[in-house]
Amino acid sequence: MMKTIIAAYSGVLRGTGSSILSALQDLSWLSKSKVEKQLQIISVLQWVLTFLVMGVACTVILMYILCTDCWVIAAVYLAWLVFDWNTPKKGGRRSQWVRNWAIWRYFRDYFPVRLVKTHNLLTNRNYIFGYHPHGIMGLGAFCNFSTEATGVGQKFPGIRPYLATLAGNFRMPILRDYLMSGGICPVNRDSIDYILSKNGSGNAIVIVVGGAAESLNCTPGKNSVTLKNRKGFVKLALRHGADLVPVYSFGENEVYKQVIFKEGSWGRWVQKKFQKHIGFAPCIFHGRGLFSSNTWGLLPYSKPITTVVGEPITIPKVDHPSQREIDFYHCMYVSSLIRLFDKYKTKFGLPETEVLDIN
Repeated sequence: MMKTIIAAYSGVLRGTGSSILSALQDLSWLSKSKVEKQLQIISVLQWVLTFLVMGVACTVILMYILCTDCWVIAAVYLAWLVFDWNTPKKGGRRSQWVRNWAIWRYFRDYFPVRLVKTHNLLTNRNYIFGYHPHGIMGLGAFCNFSTEATGVGQKFPGIRPYLATLAGNFRMPILRDYLMSGGICPVNRDSIDYILSKNGSGNAIVIVVGGAAESLNCTPGKNSVTLKNRKGFVKLALRHGADLVPVYSFGENEVYKQVIFKEGSWGRWVQKKFQKHIGFAPCIFHGRGLFSSNTWGLLPYSKPITTVVGEPITIPKVDHPSQREIDFYHCMYVSSLIRLFDKYKTKFGLPETEVLDIN
């Protein structure tokens, strides 16, 4: 920057207008680049803090307001909360305005995140997208399916994606409304049944199949999914006749580093207890610092995340599917996911010898 200023100043002394213009253009470009980078960092940081602390923070603030002279505000919101309690189970309250916020484009460009379409989806069908892998926070799943930053609406016209997440998030004041505005819904039977049976066609439930168990094993350089015994989503697809769509996100595991506890260790025991009783597993992880990529912090590393949406598997409607039928379509889904991974792995930085581990 100092060299640019000196160049501009020397141009003034020499009376060369072209030198001044060139120097100022360089200065303007540098400033714009820095501002954009800071906006990208802020956009990602706000979502990380939302994911980690917004629910608890809003609950504490609401309880505090109840004890102040502004208690009426908190009381009115709590009354609304009671009235609106079941909305998340009925498709939520999607806002195209929120999904199109400019902040999500900065979020996308930070990594960057990219969505790849391989096949068309019919609008007269419903779908269950199986998203893999979970990663620490499912950042690719959020950016691609809960915002319009990567153009999901343009790539799949007439399809409404609903990213399914822990039902406990929708018991948190303010956070629940923020999540619903992006088209996020609880990952429970009531919510999924409603969307797939009472919300018309063209719906796509995005389920991060591996869940908390998969997040415990995610680490850079590892492509492993928890899927072998995960068959509930297949049963749901059969009951509603919803087509299954495998989705693999290359780079999802690269954006954070975490401490992996071995099976049988005290750390893994604590994680599994949390997973069993609360629904999520606490991870010890880190990314980069706020002001430097060479320090540790909560910001994810700027690594590309490319989400590839595979070919839909046509699923018949079976009101009471047998275990044999569930196993058959589960096997078909696993094979389709492996083919998807093998077809695109070399295009997104993996060697031909890389194998997708199915656990």
